[in-house]
Formats: sequence, structure tokens, C-alpha cells
Amino acid sequence: MSVFVGVSAHYHDSACCVIKDGKLISAADEERFSRLKHDSAIPANAFRYCLREAKVSIQDITAIAYYEDPNKKFARQLWAGLPDILYRPDARFRIDPNRAEREIRQALGYEGPIEFVDHHLSHAASAYYFSGFPEADILTVDGVGEWATTTYGRAEGNAVDLFEEVTFPNSLGLLYSAVTAYLGFDVNDAEYKVMGLAPYGTPRYLDKIQQLFASSSDGQYRLDLSYFDFVSGDRMFSDKLCELLGKPPRVPESDIDQFHTDIASSLQKALEGVLLEKVRYLHDKYPSEHLCMAGGVALNCVANARIHREGPFKHLFVQPAASDSGGSLGAAAVAWARHAKDGSRLHPLTHVYLGPSFSNLQVQQIVDASPLGKVATYFRGDEAGLVEATAARLADGKVVGWFHGRMEFGPRALGSRSILADPRRPEMRDRINALVKMREAFRPFAPAVLEEKMSDHFDLRHTSPYMLETCQVTSKLDLPAITHVDGSARVQTVNRNVSPRFHALLTEFDRLTDCPILLNTSFNLRGDAIVMDPIHAMWCFVISNIDVLVMEDCLIDRSERPTAWTEIIEMLGVRNAKKRQVSERANVYSFL
Repeated sequence: MSVFVGVSAHYHDSACCVIKDGKLISAADEERFSRLKHDSAIPANAFRYCLREAKVSIQDITAIAYYEDPNKKFARQLWAGLPDILYRPDARFRIDPNRAEREIRQALGYEGPIEFVDHHLSHAASAYYFSGFPEADILTVDGVGEWATTTYGRAEGNAVDLFEEVTFPNSLGLLYSAVTAYLGFDVNDAEYKVMGLAPYGTPRYLDKIQQLFASSSDGQYRLDLSYFDFVSGDRMFSDKLCELLGKPPRVPESDIDQFHTDIASSLQKALEGVLLEKVRYLHDKYPSEHLCMAGGVALNCVANARIHREGPFKHLFVQPAASDSGGSLGAAAVAWARHAKDGSRLHPLTHVYLGPSFSNLQVQQIVDASPLGKVATYFRGDEAGLVEATAARLADGKVVGWFHGRMEFGPRALGSRSILADPRRPEMRDRINALVKMREAFRPFAPAVLEEKMSDHFDLRHTSPYMLETCQVTSKLDLPAITHVDGSARVQTVNRNVSPRFHALLTEFDRLTDCPILLNTSFNLRGDAIVMDPIHAMWCFVISNIDVLVMEDCLIDRSERPTAWTEIIEMLGVRNAKKRQVSERANVYSFL
């Protein structure tokens, strides 16, 4: 038996996974356990879960693979931040190159072999090894790893070769983050908000954004660092950027006007242009039908769609947890490949339901121990009845918290820990934004659609199970709750064999409404991690405006809530300080 554990930690989105005998068995983000959004701590809780799910002990581990090289990262941190580090004891602790091994030994209690895998190799491997492609070109793009910010690779069999890289401080990820900060959003957290804001504007400032960098005909590009201050300053951009764009930076949480939407549109257009240029360069160098992508920038689903639609590659695989959490998958895969001697391949990724699950008995025990147990309805062994009851409530305009099976790995809720609603209702988007998600009104919601009916409603020629590409809505139905201002949507296609209960719910909703689509957003409130266990789900249900909570075979209607509502809140506990740690330097990318 071979057991390889992948670990990402000490930056953001820490996570753990287990590959057992060539198959990915379990993977989970630490934030789901700790409730600290973007938790960067060594993933001790996720580690314990992953071993338990794989039915192995710590003594069974062949090796733990860590997703970056601490010594290389240490060299870059010293180069970029030595003056600041000298006066910050906390920073000196965080850049300790021995910290990763020390905490793997101490916090995880592991005494066996540890393998260190370069950050961008972890990204590349996380995409290629799980793609199922026999060979592929690879593009990774993020803020920064050790020194690399963009890499180009070629892979065949179990061999991965990263043959070219762009190095820090030149970075498309940092370029996008700098303008994100200029627009008043948190860095390394809210770049997706800028992507969502972009369709409200026009790229009238594209020429100015393009002055921020220079791209060459090969894989290289360079930032004009006079517009940036992230290397040594307290913010991402310099005063020169404000002068170039003609206005001061937006104050966080203030009104968004046409100028801000036009800047977002210009930035998004610039990113798409340079990414298309670079994938064409990669294809020219090593022609292939297959492209694999990973790194935080690969979560830009609008850019992914253009790469797939307009680029030279026939098939595109983006690793669903493309940011740092997914680096744990790549690190474990590289360690596995280093030890594999028989030419075997890893099992391709067919879903991301890799986290904890809870039995009907566990759910009932938790619910019955609370006042909600008095009004809960149990459909024990009657899945059809549960699905029919839930679909009827959705058709009646109810918002449903849907909790079933193993939790998703990565940033997207895909029908396991989801909030669901009727996409045809024009008021639903505003209602969920204002009362449940408590987030900006301009951000779109995504649709989940029956895979067999996707082409009837969306301009899709291939499945999209992970919400990693956008496409145009072509449905004859009016779908205002999931259609963005530019007529696009970020679609999840639902397969009968992969997600049978979610597929059954969509099928029943289609039977009732002639609409095989549901609005699907993550089961959490703004600033919180996605719910993991029944207690988290109950808490979110209690304090939000969700109408119905479905957890496995249990259904609870909010209209039937008990009179002792205050007692429930006290029982579940006050919303504590673990809600979300907002960095005191949220306007600057942390390189520690």
C-alpha cells in the first residue's frame, strides 16, 4: 500500500489530501474545520479527517509532500522585505524556512519522510496528473510562488517539464491584485469581485492598463514597477498609478460608479488578452490538443472561457481548486510520481466531493438535540419524497439550504453544501444577496443545470462540472436570477452518476416547472467559510433568511420555526471571533 499526503499551508487556503494506491481519496480545506476564512495554519484538522476517510494511520504514510520549497521562498522573501522583517518579530517567525518541517513534525505528529515540491510544479501537477490527458501543455499563473509567477510546461506519461518561467516581481496575478486594491477590494480575496464587476463597464481605460506591463513575443512579460509598491510598500500600487488613471483609489465599501466599472472592464480585458497571447505561444512551441491550467489566476472563469473558445487548444482542464489549496493535490501527485516505478497513472479527477459526510443518524441526533428537532420532518429512506417536497418548495419561491453527501473541495459549492433557488424569479437574486449572502448586489449567481439539457439553455459544447468557465445564456426561458448583465453565466453541469440526488432534485424541479436549472450558490454568509457539518448548516439557517433547510433526509421549514428561537441561537453559540480574520494589511498582498 502507498499513501501520499499533500499539504499546503502558511500562506492562505491551507489544505490537505491523501492519495492512496494511486487514487485521490480525500481532500479538504482547513478553513471548513477552523471556520477561519482563508485559514493559513498547518491543516491539522483536515489532516486527521483525510487519514480517517482513507482508513489509514499516520504510520501508513509513505511520505508527506509540502507544496513549495521553503528555502527558495525564504530567499525571495529576504530579497523583497528585509528592511521590514528586521523590525517585525512576527514576520521573522513566519519566514522561518524550517517552519514547515517543524510544524509537520509537531502539529501533525509525523516522523516519516517529507518531500518538498516547488510551488508552481505543485500547481502544474495538480492539473495535469488529474486531467486524464495522456499528454498536455501546462500553464500556471498566480501571484507568486517561490520566485516564479507564471510557468510553461509540457507533460507526457508521468513526466512533467516546466521549461520556462516568469519571475517575481513580474506577475499577472499581482497586476490584477494591485488594481483590485485600487478599486477598494481586499487583495488575495476579492479579485473575483472585479471579474464580476467588469461586465458593467466598458474597457475605455484599456490603453492605460496596458501601460502597466510590457509583453514580449515569447512567454515573458514585465511590469512597469513605477506603478506598483508591493515590493516594499504598504499598498499594492504607487501614486503614479492614481495619476495615470486620473482619480484617487476607491474607499472600501463606498459607492461604485461608472469609472470603477470601466477600470474593472479594462483590467479584465487586458488579462484575457495577455493570457490568450501566452497560450498561443505555448501551443506554437509544443503543439497539443490538451491544455492544463492552475494557479489562482486560473480561477478567472471569464478568461478561461475565452482561452477555451478562442485559443488553439481543443481540450482544457482547469484544476477545480486552482489556488493554493489545490497545491496539496499537486504536491502529493509529484511525490507519488517520484515513487511510481511501473508506469501507472493516477486516477483522473471525476468529482470534488472529497470532504466529510454525515449519516442520517448523525444529522438526526444533532437536530433532535436542538429545538429544531420539534419541527423537523424526516424522510427516512424516502429520497423521492424528500426530493419532491424540496422541489415543490423551490417552485414556490423558497430559498433552500441544501446539505448532502461529502463536502466539496475547493472554492465552489457544487450541490453538496449549496443554497438553491428558482432562477426564473427576478427578485431572487436581490433577495439572496441582501438577506442571505449579505454581499454586493453586482455579483452574479451561478446556475446548476441537468447535463443532458445544458445545450438547450446555454452556449456550451462540453460539460462544465466545476463552474470554471462562463458562457452565454441562450435559453428560451427568462432566467434573471442567474444571468449576468452581459448575458453570461458561470454554469455547473450536473451528471446523474456523479451527483445522483442533486440530479434528481433538478429533474423534479424540471418536471414541475419545465426548467432544469437552479440558482446554486455556496452555503455560507458573507465572510464565513462554507458550512461543513450539520451544526454549521443549522447556524447559517437560523441567522439568515433561508426558508428551508434540507440535511440528508431531514427537512426543516422556517415557517414552522419554534417559538424558542432565541434558545436556538444561544444553544448554537454566539457568532465568535473565528468568523473571519481580516488582515490589517488587506490592501496589500502579503508575501509572508
